Amino acid sequence: MAGDFELNDFNAEGEEPRDELVEGPRSARDLEAVYDVPVQVSAVLGKSTLQVNQLLKLGRGAVVELDRKVGEAIDIYVNNRLVARGEVVVVEDRLGVTMTEIIKAERT
Repeated sequence: MAGDFELNDFNAEGEEPRDELVEGPRSARDLEAVYDVPVQVSAVLGKSTLQVNQLLKLGRGAVVELDRKVGEAIDIYVNNRLVARGEVVVVEDRLGVTMTEIIKAERT
């Protein structure tokens, strides 16, 4: 019936939503506008806390113990937001990261 609507059938102005706003991306082409947006990707192997005097004593060959164990997943951040966990891999003569788990963050 024309008069039977639910509250979530309307946007904030009380209008019915337009189809293009309701549907998600239909193809990769719909995302072309964001393809060139730069993002910062960081892979964190582990963390450590040092006092300044300890930091100043570090030299070539010094070892800093991290808070992770061998084989434990590393954290992968995009724009300082944790998005995944993964493993370090070797690609030819470089280090790389493979994602093993995607982290679903709560939207606020």
